[in-house]
This record gives sequence, structure tokens and C-alpha cells, in this order.
Amino acid sequence: MKKSQRKEIVDSIKSRFIILDPEGKETEVSSSLLPDLSILEENPDLKVLVEIELTKGQEGIELPSIRAMQELEMVDYEPASDKGHFRFYPKGALIFDLLRLWAEEIALERLGAYTIETPIIYDWNEPDIRSQAESFHEHHYIVRLPDNPEKEFILRFAGDFGLFRMMRDAQLTYRHLPVRLYEFAPSFRYESSGNLSGLKRLRGFWMPDLHSFCLDLNQGLEEYRELYRSYTDLVNGMGVNYAVAFRVVEDFYNEHKAELIEMIKYSGAPAFIEILSEMKHYWVLKHEINTIDCGGGICQTSTVQLDIKDASLYGITYVDSNGKAKGCTIVHSSIGSLERWIFSILEDALKKNPPVLPLWLSPTQVRVIPVSEERHLDFCLNIASELKQRRVRIDVDERNESLSWRIRAAEREWIPYVVVCGDKEQGGALLSVRIRGEEQQQMSISGLADLINQQTLEMPFRSLPGMLVSKKPVFRGRD
Repeated sequence: MKKSQRKEIVDSIKSRFIILDPEGKETEVSSSLLPDLSILEENPDLKVLVEIELTKGQEGIELPSIRAMQELEMVDYEPASDKGHFRFYPKGALIFDLLRLWAEEIALERLGAYTIETPIIYDWNEPDIRSQAESFHEHHYIVRLPDNPEKEFILRFAGDFGLFRMMRDAQLTYRHLPVRLYEFAPSFRYESSGNLSGLKRLRGFWMPDLHSFCLDLNQGLEEYRELYRSYTDLVNGMGVNYAVAFRVVEDFYNEHKAELIEMIKYSGAPAFIEILSEMKHYWVLKHEINTIDCGGGICQTSTVQLDIKDASLYGITYVDSNGKAKGCTIVHSSIGSLERWIFSILEDALKKNPPVLPLWLSPTQVRVIPVSEERHLDFCLNIASELKQRRVRIDVDERNESLSWRIRAAEREWIPYVVVCGDKEQGGALLSVRIRGEEQQQMSISGLADLINQQTLEMPFRSLPGMLVSKKPVFRGRD
């Protein structure tokens, strides 16, 4: 089918929009018909999503996370690279690694996926690659090799290219399915310069992709529901607010509305639903989890897609119980790029007063400040050593600055717990703990460790190298 013909078909497909609540109530929405305000007032993030979906509008302001990621020495632009590519300082790299571990925990431990790895560069003249990627070609990075400059290669914009070729060559039977394959690899999209916006929209990013190959539509739908639950748990673990949008073909919605209600109940909040009159993509059902930034725009993160076309298109088959070859149902999913998650976490933090990251992602969870280096440093180092053994990321600020300056420095770094140690603390059983955004409390070393461990239970952990703040390199300069 010619591209122009396909565009005509796609343009002829109509959409209608509803909000579906956990009890199964439908509320129609359109640009001229707003839903019952009580639904949206109780769900402000859903309200923003609905307004943007109906108007197809987005913000055009520079978002505060760009400045924050730089001032916090997490992420910065790399002037020697192409636009939309970034350098990650140690703090940003730590957060990135924790998010990667969390994605892997969901894919490998909870869902039992196999890990794979595929190339990032592909021959544009391969028919299956061209067929899959042609509609996206204006956003490709084009690569030409010195020994054959006429031949065109592209950098992958998703993991499907190599994965589908791998599965086309695999020998599958009905006993193997569902098969879940996980890949964490870089992807590239040549977004226009005007669309680039910090970590929200960039050209090079890392995407944790999980694909499930299923017997049929029924098994695919069950897999979809399991992925929905798993990704909802993952997003809740990020500690950010979000809204869910489903896209679904009308016939499929009418037959499987109960399954959508079940998923919405798991999230515990209404969802925006776009109902398509006919199929216009490879999927019959998909959803996106969207976070809301400080500019009132949405950022798509996690997504799951129920695909009933690509297996036959790319020759991915299995042998059924009767010895016949059949095409799989494929469930595509991803938690979203890790860069976008860092963006969403920063934007969500900046909505709070004072800003604060989820505790499990805070590069330094506790900072200990000695009133006097001569009298109190050893005591502070002993506290830090004990807390470090209890899986707490901790450092000691013994710099030759005033006490008030060091407390302000901890505030500028958004450190959630600050312990100031003087003669009173050294001679007693309790510590004076400044909790970010809350009142100061008195607690023991073990009490502080227990409090942090309870808040970070079951989340990935990495320790901080070193202990003394004065030994940490400065990457962007401080006030």
C-alpha cells in the first residue's frame, strides 16, 4: 500500500473520547463538552491530560528541571556532541543506575524475562527494516560508512529491529509461550532543534524495552494486564503523580471493557480513553502513563501495546499443538526512557516546597555536619560509618566553612536528612535531625536508619563512594 493511500485510510478513522472511572462509569468528553467537573477536580493530573488531548496543545516554556539538573550537578549539556545528548555527572549517573536496576527488577525478577542485546545500527535497504521504520524516516540518524558511502544505515529508534529479526529465526512452539524478552539499550531519534527540551525531548536516550510473544489474543490480553499492574507498581515506586490514557479500537473496547475497568481499579483513579472507530496502527489496545510537568504539559513515560499485526508481517511464528505454524500476538512495553523519568522526577520535586526527590533516589540521603572539625569530626564519621552499614547513603561535610553555610549547602542540594553534631549530641544518645520540609526531630542512630529503610523498602540501593564532602570533585562550581 502506498504511503498516500495509508494516510487517507488513517485520516478517515474517527475517534471519540471518554473518561472511564474504576466503577465502570463512562463520561463523554470533547472540546465542546467537558465532563463533570467533580471527576477532574479530584484528579488534577487527569484534568491537564484531558485538556491537552482535546486541544492538542502543549507548553512552550523552558522547564525548571533544566536549571535544576545543572545546579544539582546531575545532568548537563555536552557542547562537543550533537544537540539533545547529555553528560551525566556522578549524582545523575547514580539516579540513572537506580532507575535501571528498578526496571530490571520488574522485568527479570517479577516477570521472568530473558535478557537480550541487539545492534544499534541497521541497513536501510533491508525490506523488513524499511517497512517497519519508513513512516519514521525523517527522524532517523543516517549513517554512511567510508568504504561504501552510497549505502545508507540508520540508528535504531526502538529495540524492535533486531528483536523481530531474532524472533523470526527462533524455533518456537506453543509450549514456550509466553516468551518475554528484555533489552536495555540506547536509542536515537533525530528530533528537530525546536522540539528539543532538556531531558523531556532529546535525541539520544536509553530505553528499557520488554516484549512478550503470546499464543493468541487471549494470552496477549492477560499478559497486557500483568504488565499494566507491574508498571503501575513501578511508577508508584517513583513517587510521582500521573494520569493514564488508553487508546483502543471500538469493537475491542466493547468486548473487553471489563478488563479495562479491572486495570483502572488497580490504579485507583479514572483514565482517559480514546476509542477509535477502526484500527489504524498495529495495535488494538495501548496505554500511556503520563506525568505532568511544571509548565502544565504532559510527558509520556510507560507504555504497553497489544499488537496483532507485526508477527505475521515479520514472519514470527510458533508451532501449535497440531504441528501448524501460527503467528504470535506481541505485547510491546517499556517503562519509558530513563532520561524522561529523571525529567519527570525533577519536575515533580519542583512542585513541592521545598523541592525533594524520592528518598530512594536522593544521591545523599543523610548529611552529617560537625559543629567543630577538631572536636566532633570523629564522632560524625562513626555515625556515618554505622548508617552506611545500614544501607544509607551518607556523607560528612567537614569543609572549612561556617555551620550556617554548610546547612544552607545541604538545603541547596535537596538533602532530605541533615544531622548537626556538637557537644550535646556527642555526649547524649539522641541526634538532632533536620528533616527537609518538616520540623527538627530527636532520634537515635538506629531510629534514623530504621526510618530511612522503611521508606526505601524493596527499592534498589547503591552506596556513595567516599565519605568526606571536601573530597568530592566539583563539576559545575558552587556558590
